[in-house]
Amino acid sequence: MTNALPDIFLTSPDLQRWVEGGGLSILAARLETPFYVYSAPDIRERIARLQAALSGLDTVICYAVKANPSLAILQLMAAAGLGADIVSGGELQRSLRGGIPAQRIVFSGVGKTEAEMAAALAAGVSRFNLESAHELETLQQIASNQDRLAHAAVRINPDVDAGTHAKISTGRSENKFGVAVGEARRWFADAAQFSHVRLDGLHVHIGSQILTLDPFRQALARIAAFWRELAAAGRAIASIDVGGGLGVCYRGDRDQPVALADYAGVIRETLAGFGGKIVLEPGRYLVAEAGVLLTRVVRVKEGERRRFLVLDAAMNDLVRPSLYDAWHDIVPLHARRRPRVRYDVVGPVCETGDTFASGRELPNCEAGDLVMITGAGAYGAAMASTYNSRPLLAEVMVDGDRYAVIRRRQTYDELMTGETLTREWQAA
Repeated sequence: MTNALPDIFLTSPDLQRWVEGGGLSILAARLETPFYVYSAPDIRERIARLQAALSGLDTVICYAVKANPSLAILQLMAAAGLGADIVSGGELQRSLRGGIPAQRIVFSGVGKTEAEMAAALAAGVSRFNLESAHELETLQQIASNQDRLAHAAVRINPDVDAGTHAKISTGRSENKFGVAVGEARRWFADAAQFSHVRLDGLHVHIGSQILTLDPFRQALARIAAFWRELAAAGRAIASIDVGGGLGVCYRGDRDQPVALADYAGVIRETLAGFGGKIVLEPGRYLVAEAGVLLTRVVRVKEGERRRFLVLDAAMNDLVRPSLYDAWHDIVPLHARRRPRVRYDVVGPVCETGDTFASGRELPNCEAGDLVMITGAGAYGAAMASTYNSRPLLAEVMVDGDRYAVIRRRQTYDELMTGETLTREWQAA
């Protein structure tokens, strides 16, 4: 591309270079759209910046696999010395296959099954973040059966409003996550009953896409107060897991993420004097802005009241706008200057909710134009489905002037793998 594309907003320097050099258009000529593109240099840079901000603290960074579970991304995390925060047996297997050692894996989540807990314990994960008394009792039984000692933290629900979307807020008393301090206090009082579970950690995670420091400060202050109470009673705490939740810039003219130095400062301030390990669980922060979704215009449909820009990507490929009313910048990648037009940007899925943006002002688009949806590296491919029998998309990693297809597009045969026509019936 030779002409400037002034409307592009990318916090990812590497992806910006790929746009300006026409590299994304070259990829789109070689691969069927839509597909995801991730920048390895930008992920490495995010990791390095976070590690630098935490310098001097005894920390372990456990990447929240749910944000983007690609094996290639897990490989990047492992190479940088990161661990993994997992919430399922599948994420355990992915993390191990991606090269993250079990001793750097923490197992979170409110609905761990017995089979998942048994597999994680057998693999040697470092810690279970427990969310209910029943889960504690279950872990005790599983550990006893395996004759192993399980290390565990209690997830505290601090009743703090993260100031984010209700569907990604996890630290209010009405949310399903964690337990109140009163219940956690009883767990520690009864800890001697659990011969195969060492309850020596605290955990808190209040939500995702948090753009101010106050919620972090409030939640960690409450955790710190409980840690000091336990320490005064002679109960040693080996680790405090401060969760994740760092917000990113989805909308260039509005979102102002917190500075990493200030975030680290809150941890230093609230946990001053703590001599154990501090665990962090960033996910979105490390990968969201390092990824884009490339898609093409199928057609422009003129309605009576609205003008629809119909893309070949859909809500099954990127569900965040439909699920959370989330904003993603949408950028046509044609180099020609065109008048600006308002569109409802939609996909081909048979749902009115298949809408990426309403009334979005963009340079005039035509069928065949390449379009980039930014900030798609987290909770994009991770939440994708095959709704409307649409194959899962390809995913591509770029690194300098090279690229690799890290997941090829699903074929129709693969889409139907495991299904059969009914030929034989068995009695119940």
